[in-house]
Amino acid sequence: MSIGISDEHVELASSLRKWAADLRGRDLARAAEGDAEATFAPAWAALQEMGVATIGLPEDVGGGGGSPLDVAVALEACAHELVPGPLLGPSVAAAVLGELPENSVVGLALGDLVWDAPSATHVLADVGGWRLLPRSAVEIAPETGLDLTRRFGRLRVLDAAAGAAVDVTTDRVRRTAVTLAAAEAAGIARWCLATAVEYAQVREQFGQKIGSFQAIKHLCAEMLETAEAVTAAAWDVAAVASGDDEQWAFAAEVAAVIAFDGAVEVAKSCIQVLGGIGFTFEHDAHLYLRRALTLRALVGEGDAAAERLTAAAVDGVRRRVRLDLDGRDEPIRADIRATVAQIAERPESERRAALVETGFLTPHWPAPYGLGADAVTQIVIDQELAAAGLTRPDIVIAGWAVPTILEHGTEEQRERFVRPSLLGELTWCQLFSEPGAGSDLASLRTRATRVEGGWRLSGQKVWNSVAERADWGICLARTNPDAPKHKGITYFLVDMRNSEGVDVRPLREITGEALFNEVFLDDVFVPDSMVVGAVDDGWRLARTTLANERVAMASARLSKSTERAIELAATGVTAAQRVAVGHSVALATVCSLLGVRATLRSLAGQGPGAESSVAKLLGVRNRQDGAELVVSLHGDAVLVDDSDEVRADVWELLNTRCLSIAGGTTQILRNVAGERILGLPR
Repeated sequence: MSIGISDEHVELASSLRKWAADLRGRDLARAAEGDAEATFAPAWAALQEMGVATIGLPEDVGGGGGSPLDVAVALEACAHELVPGPLLGPSVAAAVLGELPENSVVGLALGDLVWDAPSATHVLADVGGWRLLPRSAVEIAPETGLDLTRRFGRLRVLDAAAGAAVDVTTDRVRRTAVTLAAAEAAGIARWCLATAVEYAQVREQFGQKIGSFQAIKHLCAEMLETAEAVTAAAWDVAAVASGDDEQWAFAAEVAAVIAFDGAVEVAKSCIQVLGGIGFTFEHDAHLYLRRALTLRALVGEGDAAAERLTAAAVDGVRRRVRLDLDGRDEPIRADIRATVAQIAERPESERRAALVETGFLTPHWPAPYGLGADAVTQIVIDQELAAAGLTRPDIVIAGWAVPTILEHGTEEQRERFVRPSLLGELTWCQLFSEPGAGSDLASLRTRATRVEGGWRLSGQKVWNSVAERADWGICLARTNPDAPKHKGITYFLVDMRNSEGVDVRPLREITGEALFNEVFLDDVFVPDSMVVGAVDDGWRLARTTLANERVAMASARLSKSTERAIELAATGVTAAQRVAVGHSVALATVCSLLGVRATLRSLAGQGPGAESSVAKLLGVRNRQDGAELVVSLHGDAVLVDDSDEVRADVWELLNTRCLSIAGGTTQILRNVAGERILGLPR
């Protein structure tokens, strides 16, 4: 997925990639190797004719009338094809100046290093104030360097007064540079990911495609995670660049932390997947690594941005993304607001029932239990509930059980279970995992034997949260031991309170508490009326989601541990610790942005992208690393048990270790991402 989400941006990215590929930029770069004065004139002439650098300028000054996001989409596409020569510098200059001199190439000088040195007709530099200097007022010595696709040089100002003063701050110039360089980083990461995956799909070793090897699959999945994070950060900073200044500054620091290190890592991993061929000069992979390393050097180290991000977070700044519904909310907002007001007027004890009656508790579910709501309606309901200070109760395991009953159950089952579950009158647990069948549920051994009027279930389940107080359990059991392992499994509803032979035993976890259980089923009778769907079809049911999936409004609040780390940073920590907190803030922000991008895809009527899968993987990392960071900030205070706050933070660290195990281990999820998203062989 590229930076762009709208149909217009997707089409722009696609057409520009095809156009840029025809420029054969990598061949131009190779041909100019060692030539410090190379201007890559054919590429620049094509870029000027296409108007890429000026897409974001107003039409009355010869631009395309586009937004910063339009520019970012274009730069990402050009970076994907490694278009050489001046483009990034003139694009930054255009955004800063608001116009460009005719037939110019404006080299940008951050410090004494000039971008696009041999091509520059002007230089935008800080000489005791920002000025646009003509080439005759400066001396530049172009050099070849790390990036074979661009040329840089050292600046010596001959006549500062010769240039026109520019009303801009260094911070704004730097922020603009980060914004547009992040778009290039996204293009680099995308090419490297696609190249590695394509190679892993066809390269054979030991008689197999290397993409089927778990080590390669996981490496590619990790590349996907990083590329999605880079893309989300680049998209966000470009999207907010023409908006609120404080929000743009925050988004730019996030991009500076995430995008450039991320692009470098994906480029390195691409070479690793390619193996020996990737280490050759003839392969293009090293050209992308060189560009990624250069971008990082141009914008500065991520640690400095992380420290600034911590300072902003301590001051209360958070990324608050506003979803533009493009007027589609107008026909429904007034009615939804009125309904929410009626719910808010009720006593607190009656509000849950009111949410159920109106369908606002689960608006994405079909009527009469929900509204079958589209993405816009779901967002508006979320917004109005938040504005009224109303919070939906968490239906926990019912959120998995009830959709299956709705889609596959009988009318009697729906009547009996759905509404009471929504009202909180019934509590559910999940009886899926077993000691020998965790992520590999198809290997479960709990057996169901046919008897008169129903089935007898015997076996052991484990990691069952709330089983000690659940009224009902959703249970997978093997009904046909002779069928292939993904077949012959049936989906049962088990009465946890009234069935004989159900033995719930608490499991004490590493926190010292017993939040999970193991459940022993000893010849437990389940009537035929409590079979959901067809016998032997339980595996398919276990993977059920409703057609109208939940679309959520993004929260400005970061993950629990990241917020706690910010709180501790405000009380005084070391410089290195402030950097670590900033990295946590950046990752937590990106996790939220992935959710926003997934929501925007739904609003655009598109199918789900990679964001939802990546959000879980990155979200687990953020919560685990964040909890560990919080404990590290306490220092040796964790060695004595004399503070409720420290005890709570230690508990959170220990408890979050389960996140990379529960609901499918991180390793299994990376297998799934590699196969289902990237198309790697099994």
